[in-house]
Amino acid sequence: MSSLNFIGGEKGGVGKSVVARVLAQYFIDKNVLFTGFDTDRSHTSFIRFYEDFASPVVIDSYESLDLIAAALEQTFAGNTQSVIVDLAAQTAAPLARWVTDSDLFAVMAEMGVTVNFWHIADAGKDSVDMLSKLIDTYGEGPNYVVVKNHGRGSDFSQLEQSSAMEKALQLGARVVSLSQLQEASMRKIDRQNASFWAALNHPTSDDALGLLERQRVKNWLKKTYDTFDNLPLL
Repeated sequence: MSSLNFIGGEKGGVGKSVVARVLAQYFIDKNVLFTGFDTDRSHTSFIRFYEDFASPVVIDSYESLDLIAAALEQTFAGNTQSVIVDLAAQTAAPLARWVTDSDLFAVMAEMGVTVNFWHIADAGKDSVDMLSKLIDTYGEGPNYVVVKNHGRGSDFSQLEQSSAMEKALQLGARVVSLSQLQEASMRKIDRQNASFWAALNHPTSDDALGLLERQRVKNWLKKTYDTFDNLPLL
């Protein structure tokens, strides 16, 4: 199965790019072919860490966005591939126009591609409101994955008790948690501009992870992978 994964949340600072990076590493470690796209014109954080797998896409250009679907048509040695799209903040409206005008869900269904909209949430009210807008925009079209990012908050009761979450669950949404990785370790990885694999396997840079830091990152990745194993990805 191939999957098209839009990693969003609409607001900045909720951890969208971290989830995109972990999903990229998950596909790599599972030997799943994939292509990544980064919609952030200023920071291109996905490309920064996975430059061999990701390229920029212009969110308000249909010709550019069409490259996402084109990637799903490609096969390598008879194997199809999946796609990860790291959505910057404030991209919901132009993306929705492209999805609607292109009849994307029908086209992907014909190709046998599962479409997943990931909603990365912090513990604030904005994330609740954005989830409601996402559900209202796409309805029964895609799968929904709601990610409670514990690196951006600890009390998700507002989200859990909301009508937005109720609507999402009625549509079969998967609700998962992303545990917090120690802040100091994440800072070191970020300063290296390194993939998670590189950070674990090249401990010689100025910001190299120590022995126990590497073990904590491995444990964090394993826990996250166990969560991803239950999602419609592979």
